[in-house]
Amino acid sequence: MKAISLCQRERIFTLLQEGYSSREVAFREKVSHVSVLRIKKKKEKTGHFDVVPRPGRPRILTERHDRNIAKLIKTVRRSLRKQGLVSRVKKRKPLLLKRHRIARKKFAQKYRNWTIEDWHKVVWSDEIKPTVKFGGGSIMIWGCMGAFGVGKYCKIDGRMDGELYREILEEEFLGTLSECDLSVDDVIFQQDNDPKHTANKTYEWFKDNDVEILDWPAQSPDLNPIEHLWNEIDCRLRQLPGNITSKDDLWDKVQLVWNQIDVDFCLKLIDTMPQRIKDVLRAGGGYTEW
Repeated sequence: MKAISLCQRERIFTLLQEGYSSREVAFREKVSHVSVLRIKKKKEKTGHFDVVPRPGRPRILTERHDRNIAKLIKTVRRSLRKQGLVSRVKKRKPLLLKRHRIARKKFAQKYRNWTIEDWHKVVWSDEIKPTVKFGGGSIMIWGCMGAFGVGKYCKIDGRMDGELYREILEEEFLGTLSECDLSVDDVIFQQDNDPKHTANKTYEWFKDNDVEILDWPAQSPDLNPIEHLWNEIDCRLRQLPGNITSKDDLWDKVQLVWNQIDVDFCLKLIDTMPQRIKDVLRAGGGYTEW
């Protein structure tokens, strides 16, 4: 990903001071919305834009080396396929301890009587890291969906901590509700149990904004329909013509595919919730095939 120069950082902060919104600045400067938020936070907190050099050894391989290695790997894979040798990746399932099974079973028992209409009130959220093939890198994306279709989304530069997560909730989650003409009273927000999601300050944010949270059992991606949204995005990325050559190219393609997801597709995923609940109960809180 192309680094943001000191000059551009100063220009971004100047535009913010002139009254432009963070989204307008991101569009004008052709950077991610989260990058704008980070630059603003850095300037206000430290008074400067200096970027601390990353520790560790410099790269040995150049970008040309990376491209040549990628071509070589493709050649090897084609040759192996001609010989009838193919690979199969086993579906990854999270480790379920006894406490996880108990919590999942309690969750399913609590919501076993919810109707499809009840599940339509939930706004589902998650982060994912789409990857450029053959070691080209990955990007972190936060997104949400509901009965209204896909909501706002953003690319996360660097590590996401609790403070950045709350900024995303403020900008992307509440922004989604505003665009869909919904209020916080109309929805229930779903998130997993990542520490930044369950931090005290994050819970304070939900309380201050009157947002109801769906109590969610740990180790339960099979219960979350947004996981299948990410799978669909991954499939559509693979079907696009040409190769994805860089992180910037990957981000452009993700935006293209995300905006093509229609409301019916999201509803189809959400409408599977009653069956997912039944399957968890049938498995005694164990993992399901979703």
